[in-house]
Amino acid sequence: MYELIEQSRAAIAERILVKPRVGLILGSGLGDLADDLDQVAVVPYADIPGFHAPKVPGHRGELAVGLMGSCPVAVMRGRFHFYEGYSMQEVAFPVRVLKAIGCDTLIVTNAAGGLRPDWQVGDIMQISDQIFLPGMIGNHPLRGENDERLGPRFPGVVGAFENDLVPIAHAVAATQGTTLREGVYCMLSGPSFESAAEIRMLRVWGADAVGMSTAPEVIVAIHSGMRVLGFSLITNLAIPDGSPANHAEVLATGEQAQPRFSALIHGILAHL
Repeated sequence: MYELIEQSRAAIAERILVKPRVGLILGSGLGDLADDLDQVAVVPYADIPGFHAPKVPGHRGELAVGLMGSCPVAVMRGRFHFYEGYSMQEVAFPVRVLKAIGCDTLIVTNAAGGLRPDWQVGDIMQISDQIFLPGMIGNHPLRGENDERLGPRFPGVVGAFENDLVPIAHAVAATQGTTLREGVYCMLSGPSFESAAEIRMLRVWGADAVGMSTAPEVIVAIHSGMRVLGFSLITNLAIPDGSPANHAEVLATGEQAQPRFSALIHGILAHL
């Protein structure tokens, strides 16, 4: 893997104009957030070794590197998923590359189902912790031989989302008049949405939002020594007696929330 990371780093480095400090992974319907970068260079995933073109609507499949305000960033417009047939190592591989090109901070975003009946569609949740169910049953991005050049064999994950970025995020949200929820994100493998019984189970477990991504990226970021900040956009309410979720609803909510989400990210980056 180390050699493949170096190939990817080199393929990106020869095309970008700035060295990024912050990596951003944009979930379903949130790819437009990076449309106003300065000194931007756009690299399609197809041109980066180890990357794959997402096949899910709402994921562009390109890396944009430039300045967001005065902060140098590398923005993944979309991700590829475990449910598309990729391994957890493949899914989290871009995080390795973000680290290799200079990013010491990772901001992950996703579209998620809200498990709290008192929350609203369109709410933004700062991820305070995660439940990585596929990883707990063996589908883990660190499974296999460990390369000490990339990180330790047994990284600790307690406190993964506890750092100096969290109070900044809440302060920025308050200044902008945005209600920023806080809660536990649970990743399931997908691609089917949850059954009523599964929703009830997740609520008992203490999950506040549920989705199909993000957790392996966070694990690899922590393994790599990166600082992590995560957000879930609540695009539907996952309640046992509610109507079934659908991906069109997810994309529509993402589009409606773009201005608030974009303002929040820009505000956070201004402090960096």
